Amino acid sequence: MCNLYSQTKPQDALRRVFEQIVDDGALIEVLTGNLPAMPGIWPDYPAPILRHGPQGLQLSLARWGMPSPPQALVGKRTDPGVTNIRNLAAPHWQRWLGVAHRCLVPFTSFAEPDSRPGPSQGKPIWFALGPDRPLACFAGICTEWTSTRKLKEGEVTVQAFAFLTCEPNREVARIHPKAMPVILTRPEAWRDWLGKPMDRIRPLQRPLPDGELEIVLEAAHEDGA
Repeated sequence: MCNLYSQTKPQDALRRVFEQIVDDGALIEVLTGNLPAMPGIWPDYPAPILRHGPQGLQLSLARWGMPSPPQALVGKRTDPGVTNIRNLAAPHWQRWLGVAHRCLVPFTSFAEPDSRPGPSQGKPIWFALGPDRPLACFAGICTEWTSTRKLKEGEVTVQAFAFLTCEPNREVARIHPKAMPVILTRPEAWRDWLGKPMDRIRPLQRPLPDGELEIVLEAAHEDGA
């Protein structure tokens, strides 16, 4: 499962890319200050997402990890959240599959733990669309949620997100045969994910075609390129 990714494009670059899918009006930017490069985004870290807001599409920050199913919280005092979602038929996720809860999660690379025997086993292997790390998006869902994510923090209300996973393609399967994130690379797919009924976009939960990813970094906990 993908529990580590990077997003190193500046805020202006995100705006320019996402404005391709805004038909009426401007993309609403609610990020404050300059968005720093994020070479290592871990579970529960804040990261940028694009989602529907009251005034249109919004680029904002959310924390990585959707509310966990109740059965996973028995005996626990905190809920750091679920980062990867595979089974969309599970009743727990049904409430968040509508357009109002869809989001795009921009990234430049993502890491999977190396399952191959040897000294690198378990270490992060980073994948991207190319060595220059072009921007792409995970297909995500998001919601506002009140819970205790960390004991020292106490109860908080946050905007939370997670992204879908699927069978791995050829490149990822060599490293991590269980799953890979659902990756959307084109504006038309971004628009469909944000705006079409779920029964029309279920085919988007599929692996990226073989040959579209490559390993760009190995055994590193950040990818700052």
